[in-house]
Amino acid sequence: MSAWIKMISDEQADDDLRDALTLARTPHGTIDNVMRVHSLRPNTMRAHIALYRATLHDNSNTLPPWFQETISTYVSIINQCPYSLANHWTNARYLIGDAPRADAIKRALDEGQPEKVFEGAELLLLQYADKLTRKPGEMDSSDIEDLRNAGIDDGQILEANQIIGYFNYVNRCLNGLGVTTNGDTVGFYSDT
Repeated sequence: MSAWIKMISDEQADDDLRDALTLARTPHGTIDNVMRVHSLRPNTMRAHIALYRATLHDNSNTLPPWFQETISTYVSIINQCPYSLANHWTNARYLIGDAPRADAIKRALDEGQPEKVFEGAELLLLQYADKLTRKPGEMDSSDIEDLRNAGIDDGQILEANQIIGYFNYVNRCLNGLGVTTNGDTVGFYSDT
């Protein structure tokens, strides 16, 4: 079983769900469980697809894709979400393209100590991710000013904010419905 609730197969889908599944198909040609878990409500699947693509796969984003995936990984570690962690760490590792560096990054994130491998703007963004995930009610304007003072522009702050917010949303959806990667092709990128 890959979730605690019923998920409708392609073969059992009505026209409305088939339409949503077409939108959700991965580059591998499959439907990941993160999307299939919405099969009882195709409109939430459509909304989730739109939010995911706008957050992580929009051409206007200027944060490097490897770092977007690293932020995703860190939020998923904090939230103890094995589904998102498996997928987005696979993506980050692939995009980092340097196994020893990737291993050091993963160790530091697992330990909650990104300062072991990051500094400057990247470190501040990861610290922002940590605070926004753990203590959202304690955020204040100084958090944004610190990012600006490190040379991060408002568009990049918004990108990071949306990635963090998205993963806090999706981690809770996945953990709350018991969604696993069973049957999924893990990771967005492929060496083929």
